[in-house]
Amino acid sequence: MSELPPDPSADDQPDPLHAFDEIVAEETTRDPDLAVIEAGSRTLPTQGGPPDADVPARPADPEVDKALREVETELATRWGETKLEPSVARIAALMDVLGEPQRSYPSIHITGTNGKTSTARMIEALLGAFELRTGRYTSPHVQSITERISLDGAPIAAERFIETYQDIKPYVEMVDAQQEYRLSFFEVLTGMAYAAFADAPVDVAVVEVGMGGSWDATNVIDGDVAVVTPIDLDHTDRLGSTHAEIATEKAGIIKQDATVILAQQPVDAAQVLLKKAVDVDATVAREGLEFGVVDRQVAVGGQLVTLRGLGGEYPEVYLPLHGAHQAHNAAVALAAVEAFFGVGAQRPEPLDLDTVRKAFAAVASPGRLEVVRRSPTVVLDAAHNPAGARATAEAIGEAFQFSRLIGVVGASGDKNVRGLLEAFEPVFAEVVVTQNSSHRAMDADELAGIAVEVFGEERVQVEPRLPDALEAAITLAEEEGEFAGGGVLVTGSVITVGEARLLLGRG
Repeated sequence: MSELPPDPSADDQPDPLHAFDEIVAEETTRDPDLAVIEAGSRTLPTQGGPPDADVPARPADPEVDKALREVETELATRWGETKLEPSVARIAALMDVLGEPQRSYPSIHITGTNGKTSTARMIEALLGAFELRTGRYTSPHVQSITERISLDGAPIAAERFIETYQDIKPYVEMVDAQQEYRLSFFEVLTGMAYAAFADAPVDVAVVEVGMGGSWDATNVIDGDVAVVTPIDLDHTDRLGSTHAEIATEKAGIIKQDATVILAQQPVDAAQVLLKKAVDVDATVAREGLEFGVVDRQVAVGGQLVTLRGLGGEYPEVYLPLHGAHQAHNAAVALAAVEAFFGVGAQRPEPLDLDTVRKAFAAVASPGRLEVVRRSPTVVLDAAHNPAGARATAEAIGEAFQFSRLIGVVGASGDKNVRGLLEAFEPVFAEVVVTQNSSHRAMDADELAGIAVEVFGEERVQVEPRLPDALEAAITLAEEEGEFAGGGVLVTGSVITVGEARLLLGRG
């Protein structure tokens, strides 16, 4: 295994196991905050914001809307994203009858627990700024299913989504007839994405795993660059109950001779990932060692960051997203794109600074600390596990000057809801618990029972209908007066955030 940048003076190849032991020792003893200089407590009122998020509305043409709904209805008859049979046999069979479209372009494959979609969007923006045609596949969607497949930085048009589905439908039915189980909702969408990218054609695909890695439907690609965002405990019933067990599943996207970009990880997760890299002779770059965040300062509508990449330093990069976690996502995205272009290996010079700045300034990530209303300010964030909630709670305290913050929480029943609520308890003055329209949603009364244990009965209000919950939270935020600085944070689930976004007039 080699690291980035390579050592040109090294004549002898080290023993892989010895190299692995040395790396583990470094991971165990190093300062987890290495290369991160905190911005301090200075905050500015948030009046700006990210560029308009690219979340499409329903098609304006009634015939197109009808056809899209028919596709959505057909997809809904398949296994949902929470019902899994851990195998890539079905998607591999589909790729085979489609002529292996996923092998017609290079790819960057992204796994991890939190930050995957934001990181994918940043990678896409950087590649596009360097005049490459991109395809991006992410999940879940905030409002429209067409968000999941993007070409050239924009969601695929509804007409093209429908056409792609109709094109592959006969092959899907052929595979269905041959397999023990029909292709799932996510597997069909993955096949559509890979086919759409080949048809475009794209210069590079940016692909986010759905869950895990080894047996995820996306894992029929051999990513030139494998990205692992921070690993934490989520989907423990399917991926394992420890960081190491979860990392074992996610390490499945690390392929022979790939370049691996590792965000900062728990030590036991890092050990698993690094050992897999040794086993397949992958090149590794680690946040805090080969790349990282050098400095960041809170700015109007986002933050100003200095990033250290594989090829050098990139100063004063404006990122129109809030929170330290997004700065770290930016560092990971930059390193991934550098690795894709061979920076630090084949070429010593960094990427063009002005192009990097332009790309990051254009990044948007819908439903990630997204401001959708003023007076009072309403912020949407799709945090749905304790680690994500902690990052959001820290970021909202840093980026906004709320004197009183009201939470609206609607969560899924299969999540660590108590941990989620405990993360938000220090920042919420009161919480309005609700539920979204998904069959996975936790019942509002059940959620309220947990919330009362965390917040106390006097700080909890129950509104089963999301419209009523939003109205109640806005009323509570306004109690101190128009200029008192009250705010509302809607969180707990991507579905809750998407439905709130529609109710508040976005999309």
